[in-house]
Amino acid sequence: MTDSHQDQDPTQKEEGFVTHLIELRDRLIRAAAAVIICFLGLVYWAPDIYSLLADPLISALPKGTSMIATDVTAPFFVPMKVTMMVAFIVALPYVLYQVWAFIAPGLYEHEKKLALPIVMSSFLLFLLGMAFAYFFVFPAVFKFVAAYTPAGVQMATDIDKYLSFVITLFLVFGLSFETPVVEMVLVRLGMVSIEKLKAFRSYFIVIAFVIAAIVTPPDVISQFMLAVPMILLYEFGIFMSRYITPREKLAEAAQE
Repeated sequence: MTDSHQDQDPTQKEEGFVTHLIELRDRLIRAAAAVIICFLGLVYWAPDIYSLLADPLISALPKGTSMIATDVTAPFFVPMKVTMMVAFIVALPYVLYQVWAFIAPGLYEHEKKLALPIVMSSFLLFLLGMAFAYFFVFPAVFKFVAAYTPAGVQMATDIDKYLSFVITLFLVFGLSFETPVVEMVLVRLGMVSIEKLKAFRSYFIVIAFVIAAIVTPPDVISQFMLAVPMILLYEFGIFMSRYITPREKLAEAAQE
């Protein structure tokens, strides 16, 4: 009996590959168009959006102190960058939908049931991490730094450097809040068990504080505000993993 893959016409394989490339191009164009449309809808309020982003620092500065721009074009381009970032976040559900629509036909039914909740929960947890950084971490860090500013030193931060700082912390806290999702995926794939996650708990606590010490500003407050949520989310991931069935057990159930 001849393998069906060997009997397939090479021309058909090439046409199928080209079709996938065309579909990928179309979905990338749609995703990019969604981001651009959101950006154009928000660009009028770009200065206000940056002011909102800078509010945690401005509130911590002494009265009469403001941020500075050391680059001539920074007052224009920095708010544009912030607005583009916000536009991407607003359009992200549609972007994720385009990704999902492209890969869904190649997934099994049980993989589809797992992939969609993972994508949505990852998106929501990432936003939650960003919100935690903005509403809790930024005010605490900036007030701490402002309180320890030496006499005779004026704390005036460049707007471009401030943007880089907050984007870094947004990524750090957003990714750290993905801990439960990573645990559940590993349990589902059968790479780890709940017992192993529990046994790794003490090591993870040390790792969390090491990561916090490396990626956050050199103050105890921000380090604790990253490490403690990571530890709590790790415990939450262990709890939620109890409701996840490993892939091996799913295969055994299917054979029965």
